[in-house]
Amino acid sequence: MEISDKLLCLFSTDVSEEEDRYVIEVPRQEVETGDIDPGEVYRVALISRDEAAGDDDTTTTSQPSTAPSEPQPPVDVGETRYVEIEDIGKQGDGIARVERGYVIIVPDADVGERVKIEVTEVKSNFAVGEIIEDTF
Repeated sequence: MEISDKLLCLFSTDVSEEEDRYVIEVPRQEVETGDIDPGEVYRVALISRDEAAGDDDTTTTSQPSTAPSEPQPPVDVGETRYVEIEDIGKQGDGIARVERGYVIIVPDADVGERVKIEVTEVKSNFAVGEIIEDTF
């Protein structure tokens, strides 16, 4: 699947019914990181669960069929992501946050940079990503 360079955020959510309309909730983190602004109009693309769970090169991950006792990291080794660097860590590395505030450490990145990364290491509370495209 081809991902647009104009992609602002990517997340999974349920479609809920509310009176005479259907609602897709945007995670608070997506607004707080500045990727999107309340009150603005955005184009939304919906991807079926079958497509999202396939073996193609997408930035979504399939979920385990049974619920784990602890939340699993929202990224996998080898996965590519488009992220914005929000902060600099104590060691001088860039810090990006994705679903549920999960941290990805990106060496050689500066605050405000929007980069394409490949996840090289995944731990329960953070991941490390390598820049593969400087800006998008």
